[in-house]
Amino acid sequence: MSIIGLDLAGLETRPTGFCLLSGMKAETTMLYTNDEVLRKIEENKPRVIAIDAPLSLPPGRTSLDDRQGDNLRESERDLLKHGIKLFPVTLGPMKKLAKRGIYIRGIFESKLYTVVEAYPGGAQDILRIPRKKYGTDKLKAGLEQLGIDGLKDGLSNHELDAVTCAFVGKLFLEGKSITYGGPGQGIVMPKGEKALSNQIKRKRICSQK
Repeated sequence: MSIIGLDLAGLETRPTGFCLLSGMKAETTMLYTNDEVLRKIEENKPRVIAIDAPLSLPPGRTSLDDRQGDNLRESERDLLKHGIKLFPVTLGPMKKLAKRGIYIRGIFESKLYTVVEAYPGGAQDILRIPRKKYGTDKLKAGLEQLGIDGLKDGLSNHELDAVTCAFVGKLFLEGKSITYGGPGQGIVMPKGEKALSNQIKRKRICSQK
């Protein structure tokens, strides 16, 4: 059962983190163009693709330039209510990422792949492992404590966030996730530490600098 996680960049000139998760073994790399990403998807035929990027518009908006309708999606409101901070899709820097995310989602779904939106920073909070801002070495250690193998030294923060996305995709397939937001607009997150199976029980890692 292969799962792909993508830490998508807003521009094709910037690095996108890619993770192929087979069982609990991760293989990562950095990609750039949509063609490179699609080629990797087609090579591996994943059960699910979990993408760190907004994949839908807020209600009432017909495009990213449309100023009518809501500023927040239902999924974003739900996560904020649960104390998980994020950048809304309507925020300036997020628009390019959302544009690419919505476009690439359409390509994947036209090829009948299952695509879900993930938010690795929020997932890391729920899984109680450090975010990348505390250091990639601590994030890598946290992912390894979840039972993920194959993580090499010196991985970029993009690759480690892609690993997190892939792990969320695995939880989604196993029924151990929760989707915040409405149909087609949801963000998939882990259900929480207590709901996870024994295979990923681990010591809590200090997230202090």
